Amino acid sequence: MKSIEPNGQPNRIEKGTKIIGDISSTADFRIDGNLEGSINTSGKVVIGKEGSIVGKIVCKNADFDGKFNGTLEVKESLSLKSSSVTEGDVVTSKLIVESGAIFNAKCVMKTNVEVKSISDSHERIAWWVF
Repeated sequence: MKSIEPNGQPNRIEKGTKIIGDISSTADFRIDGNLEGSINTSGKVVIGKEGSIVGKIVCKNADFDGKFNGTLEVKESLSLKSSSVTEGDVVTSKLIVESGAIFNAKCVMKTNVEVKSISDSHERIAWWVF
């Protein structure tokens, strides 16, 4: 995970921490706790196995091992690991889904286009359990 933080580490929400609110940054984030709200970053968002987010994420790249429920806008690549559970609305350029991942989402695939809204392009609706 590349970080632009001065200490070379991504921002972290540790296991046992619950945050209710909105985060805006240019740095990477790793969520091992719980977030109810939104993250808007030009970096990468990682949800660890114990992590969960309910809300909205806008980011460049994302890797999920934990749980997400809400609206997700990933400008480049979304990777769903085998332990992940993703529900809601998703807009991304690339989607990588490992066997075992749960993906119950309305998904719109876009390539090299600024993400604006789920309803801006052709829709592919998918409910997958791997």
